[in-house]
Amino acid sequence: MNIEVVAVGTELLLGQIVDTNSSWIGEQLAAAGLNSYFQTKVGDNPARIREVLELALSRSDAVICCGGLGPTQDDLTRDVIAEVMGVELVTDDALVAKIANMFSSRGRRMPENNLRQAQVPKGARAMDIQPGTAPGLICPIDVTDGDGTKTSKVIYAVPGVPYEMKKMVEGVIIEDLIARSGEVAVIRSRVLRTWGMSESGLAEILADRIVELDNIGNPTLAFLASGVEGLKVRITAKAADDAAAQEILDAEEAQLLPIIGEWVFGRDEQNMEAVVIAKCAELGFTLAVAESVTGGYLSGRLCAVPGASAVFKGAVVAYDPAVKHNILGVPEGPVVSEETAVAMAQGVREALGADIGIATTGVAGPEELEGNPVGTVCLAVAAADGAIATTVQMPGDRERIRQFSTIAVLNMFRKTLL
Repeated sequence: MNIEVVAVGTELLLGQIVDTNSSWIGEQLAAAGLNSYFQTKVGDNPARIREVLELALSRSDAVICCGGLGPTQDDLTRDVIAEVMGVELVTDDALVAKIANMFSSRGRRMPENNLRQAQVPKGARAMDIQPGTAPGLICPIDVTDGDGTKTSKVIYAVPGVPYEMKKMVEGVIIEDLIARSGEVAVIRSRVLRTWGMSESGLAEILADRIVELDNIGNPTLAFLASGVEGLKVRITAKAADDAAAQEILDAEEAQLLPIIGEWVFGRDEQNMEAVVIAKCAELGFTLAVAESVTGGYLSGRLCAVPGASAVFKGAVVAYDPAVKHNILGVPEGPVVSEETAVAMAQGVREALGADIGIATTGVAGPEELEGNPVGTVCLAVAAADGAIATTVQMPGDRERIRQFSTIAVLNMFRKTLL
């Protein structure tokens, strides 16, 4: 089965919004072992939307149409799908009641134009999962080929709001596509999350194993570059049932860890800060943070981890050198140095009564500081029995320097915990 993705919205063509939905959907299809060869963006124009949908149906078995399901006049997806199906739109009373209840539960009156969202092409059905006012649609359609043969295909329509779209793809569409494909096997994936090695570097290290897996065919390996979140190595296995697929994943992970284990910090949805918080909790350590170059980004990510309050004492954002000297006890002198980073880490540990302190200081730009080029960052971890520090050169603009510095110091800390 081949699946095509169509993203609807003039704002996508103008670059006002980046189309991350299509790439995410493509990733989910690949993880499920479903083929997807085309992705298209089209503006809010009914003739062009219809042209794109008809082209997609001519070369693919299923189309996932993302966007254009809102209540306003330029939300045209449901209307065009009805035209392509050759049917009229009908009002689904159950959807009317559901949407009205969403408004009333918030103490608001439902505007009349939201009734548009309760219209469904005749013969289609709304998805059971509906996080927002826009229902997702499953629209079966018979497509006539050039020789007159009719083929049953399907259009899925989902909102452009990423959260709502993801719930529908994960909870409805993937399962429905697998059922339509007649695939009786299950496909499961596991992600090994790495930091500190490039994609080309990992590919080189794993070259022999990749050749072996190409010959075997199952499982498969894929690399997913994720910017500040590191590089993901995804293992995908196909088997008769979930237990058998998990066995394949376990066996392949056991093969990979001796090769790339020093760069693996987590699995699946674990991010760096969640791993650090969990390890601190396991060891009974508390943590405090002193930030200069990261400007609160580090402590913000730590606070986002559920259960962080059991570990994380707090932070001092010492952006001004005077704060470093007066609050953290950093000696007078250059503020971008390993000695300053260590003093910050020790100072915040003592000030907040934590077992461990970690610190960042550096140059985010736009100009060099104290002879240090933009991107120079000093990181430190301090405990009662000593401290370690390092200097690294971070790439990118101010925001990327802050982000990469945060993950780098967390990874440095993670390694000391190990």
